[in-house]
Amino acid sequence: MAKTISLRDANQRFAAIVREVEGGAEYLVTRRGAPAVRIVPARPGKRVLTPEQEAALARTLDRIKKSRYRSPKGWRFNRDEAHER
Repeated sequence: MAKTISLRDANQRFAAIVREVEGGAEYLVTRRGAPAVRIVPARPGKRVLTPEQEAALARTLDRIKKSRYRSPKGWRFNRDEAHER
């Protein structure tokens, strides 16, 4: 079932909406209360990282492990949450 969102809200949250849609979510965008467009994934399933992105993620996680900063037990790096702030 598609989530309904106004055009104004979709405009303000576009990057976050795209990330959700890449994960399989669907959005129905309304203009003045009437359905205008539907945002759906271009391809089914979860987004797959390129080899370059996988390597960059591995380097980042390696740096985190080697740093003096110790993350709380059970903490896991989440790219989407990091970019929402």
